[in-house]
Amino acid sequence: MPDAPDDQQYARTARTTPTRYRERADWEKAAIHAVLDSAWVCHLGFVADGAPVVLPTIFARVGDRLYVHGSTGSRPLRAAGAPGGMPVCITVTQVDGLVLTKSAFNHSVNFRSVVAHGTAEQVTDPAELAVALDALVDHAVPGRSGDVRRANPKELAATAVLRLVLDEVSAKTRDDLADDDEEDLGLPYWSGVVPVRTVYGAPVPHPGTERELPEYLRDFRAGGAAC
Repeated sequence: MPDAPDDQQYARTARTTPTRYRERADWEKAAIHAVLDSAWVCHLGFVADGAPVVLPTIFARVGDRLYVHGSTGSRPLRAAGAPGGMPVCITVTQVDGLVLTKSAFNHSVNFRSVVAHGTAEQVTDPAELAVALDALVDHAVPGRSGDVRRANPKELAATAVLRLVLDEVSAKTRDDLADDDEEDLGLPYWSGVVPVRTVYGAPVPHPGTERELPEYLRDFRAGGAAC
């Protein structure tokens, strides 16, 4: 039987409990939400015509719901619109460092990841769809949804959003030094960690843009939204 969830963590299940490096797993909601909120791309896994498919796409979290962007003509969106929804697995990974050791075998990566299982459904309620689409825009650049033209009916007809309620989900993290074997410590090779960060360049305006850089983009450029 899975452990019962509470207000601070998600339930532990067989699918959300890793078989290797179990000590790196985390079911705390705050830790899981932090990983999701710092990433822009997820990988959506599902089965189509008896074969596994994994697609990269953008997403956003609103409370305990993940909203995944797609086209109304795509396979996962059509399947998720069927009665009962579509079983999926959604993964998110952030790379924080390249771990270089004195042996090739012990090389690794410092990372933060989230894996979520469940049944995805297509968002059809207009009010919820508006919330989801705003969240997708603001997840990339906070404040942007209030400073753009909203989607027109034709654009809305071509856009679909999947909803996955976060229930069976866990995080996994490695944040450590190079793990050299004791017998390798005397070898004449460099070992250590190469940090990896996401950085932002200066916004490049479109030739037809006459407006000054918005305040939210000035803050964004300064690193206010950096992960």
